[in-house]
Amino acid sequence: MIQEEMSHQHVRTVKDKGKLIEKEEKNPRQEEMRDTRIYNSDMGFDNFSANYEDDFEDYEDDFHDDEDKSGEGGAEENRREIPFSRTSEIEEIQRAISAENDRICTSLPKKTENEKKEPIVERQYPSVRNSFCGIFMDFQMANQRQSSRSMASKQKKRSSELLPLIDLDFSVSFSLLDLPPVNEYDMYIRNFGKMNTKQAYVQCNEDNLERDVQTEEVETLEKWTQHPGESALVSGGPINSQDMSVNGALTPKIDSQRLANFLRSACQVIAVLLEEDQVATESTWKIRSQQTSLSISDSCSRLNTNQPFLHDRKISCLYVSQVQRQTLLSVHGLPEKAGVVLLNRKSIICVWNIWQPSSPQKVLICDSEVICCCFSPNKTTLVFAGTIDGSLLVWDLREDSRMHPHITIGETAWTFRVPTFSTDGILNSVNHTSPILAVEPVSTCLYTDQNYGLSSFSYQKEMSGPPFQIASMDENGILNMWVVVELQKVDVAGSQTDLGLVPGGKVKLVHSSTMELSNSLFPKDVRQRMPQTLAIKFLSSNPNHFIVGTNIGLVGHGTRHDLRVFPKLFRPQESGLRSISINAIDFSPFGKPLFLVGCSDGSIRLHQMTSEYPLMQWNDSTNGQPIIALQWALTRPAVFFVLDASSNVYIWDLLENDLLPVAKQTVPSENVVTMALLGEPEKTNGLLGIALAKESGQIDIQYVKKKWALPQPEESEKFHLLLLQSV
Repeated sequence: MIQEEMSHQHVRTVKDKGKLIEKEEKNPRQEEMRDTRIYNSDMGFDNFSANYEDDFEDYEDDFHDDEDKSGEGGAEENRREIPFSRTSEIEEIQRAISAENDRICTSLPKKTENEKKEPIVERQYPSVRNSFCGIFMDFQMANQRQSSRSMASKQKKRSSELLPLIDLDFSVSFSLLDLPPVNEYDMYIRNFGKMNTKQAYVQCNEDNLERDVQTEEVETLEKWTQHPGESALVSGGPINSQDMSVNGALTPKIDSQRLANFLRSACQVIAVLLEEDQVATESTWKIRSQQTSLSISDSCSRLNTNQPFLHDRKISCLYVSQVQRQTLLSVHGLPEKAGVVLLNRKSIICVWNIWQPSSPQKVLICDSEVICCCFSPNKTTLVFAGTIDGSLLVWDLREDSRMHPHITIGETAWTFRVPTFSTDGILNSVNHTSPILAVEPVSTCLYTDQNYGLSSFSYQKEMSGPPFQIASMDENGILNMWVVVELQKVDVAGSQTDLGLVPGGKVKLVHSSTMELSNSLFPKDVRQRMPQTLAIKFLSSNPNHFIVGTNIGLVGHGTRHDLRVFPKLFRPQESGLRSISINAIDFSPFGKPLFLVGCSDGSIRLHQMTSEYPLMQWNDSTNGQPIIALQWALTRPAVFFVLDASSNVYIWDLLENDLLPVAKQTVPSENVVTMALLGEPEKTNGLLGIALAKESGQIDIQYVKKKWALPQPEESEKFHLLLLQSV
């Protein structure tokens, strides 16, 4: 590539058969010098020089034409001859062009493909690069594109031929998302996990399945037996199928424990039958029973409290077993006058069977005054009592009578049972320091996964049977939970660690937890009134919940595990706090979350566990007399009984009248100090009795008339509709 400047002339570069001719044009139109870049990408680099020379014309011919044209014009003076020096300069330029073309052709094939994108001429002559424009043709890429188009055309043709022959089928189908609806139990578990609780899982052996496999023949043996046995041999037969000899078996051993249980049950039945015969033969007992009958009852019986050791003792508490409804506890206080010397300073608890009213089944004694008592929730073999000194006592009625003192009074020998265990021997801060006002059994069958605080004790291995808890509450609002533990090994010499356990005893109490009810149940504005807790009851369907009665007319709601509950308090319909004591509380025995409240101003409230204010409230039912006892009927869900301080017994039937009691009975001659209901709801005869404890120490059993005792058809549904209307 060559660049040349000439003054007053224009130089043309003509590509004609490889010759370069420079002409001098006399055209008045002046053209500027232009740069020409000679590069033929279509021809390649091999024939570059040859083509380069052919592109130039013969320079001499152009000069001859100019001379002819000037001769014809008649202007010879304008003819100019090219001097020799000019001709030699042009030849040198041609030689330089040829040499340059040869040098470019020999150097280009040595470069790599990556350097072909930028021509060598531009790198060697950067000044010319900005002055020329060229086009680069890549035949290799064009060849590849042509091959790709051919291959794509073949594949498209093959796919169009194969597509009608291909058919898809389902091999495996599955669901990417399977979200079943949430049932009630899952919703309960989801909400239950937000209540600061824990769940534990117990393997219940449900996956232990039995299957019959018929792979072996069943071997059979023939045996003989004879009952009753006439000799020492009562059965016999071959030992195995191959041995045909006959071997006899001796008389089987007698199960002494089973025999003892049978004799105990049979003795109770025989004793009841003998008691009935004795009552039937004594005319004085019949007359006395008829005279004590009330207008609300069909018949009446009286427990024989005319015992020498029960004289001049007032009854402070009655309690009926929730398992055996015919079993009754009566608490007799200290005597007003001196009686039996050994029992003058002792309280007495009598265990009664109402079918045997002639005498108590068991007599329990203790050194302190008893305020409250109860049976164990599953069996009537354990009795618990709270004393005025803050002691919690336990009696095991299965103990041998030889372990306890005997006293002969008149012609009868009595066994007075001392406590098996007393919390007086627990020398720590968990014991009560004030009188115990309430003792309640708490069943743990629904909450076996809870921790009862036994981790620091080694008594888990010594327990036999499912444990349960006892709740004791004192007048300072301290609630203690105790686990009842039964020991397998009995130490006749006594325990060196359990100072409260009597020698030979096998039932003890282990402290589980303590709760201050005044701080945990009542808000700050209520605590300023210094409320005193008077009564406590646990919900039978869910023993985790309990309610507490106070002396300001409020009923607190709490749980054993200190969880949040709603409502926190159950209030009367009237606003404000008043000095009204909650004297009686009773839950519905039919599994519904309902409870009755009896107050010192004579008002009665019917609450449900989900509402702060009562469903029903009766203010003038007792004419302002304080309510002493209140209890739901055991056979009818809409009937309950009330006892006031004037010895009046009220019967409420909400299906008959939800505004006033349907019957009122005044007990004549003596004041009634407390009341308890007994009956057999599992039977259809509707037996329902009221145990009335009088001030003189007598206990009468009034059997209510059938119209208030027998269940009515669809009574539960009607009572439920009545409650819905009152909401």
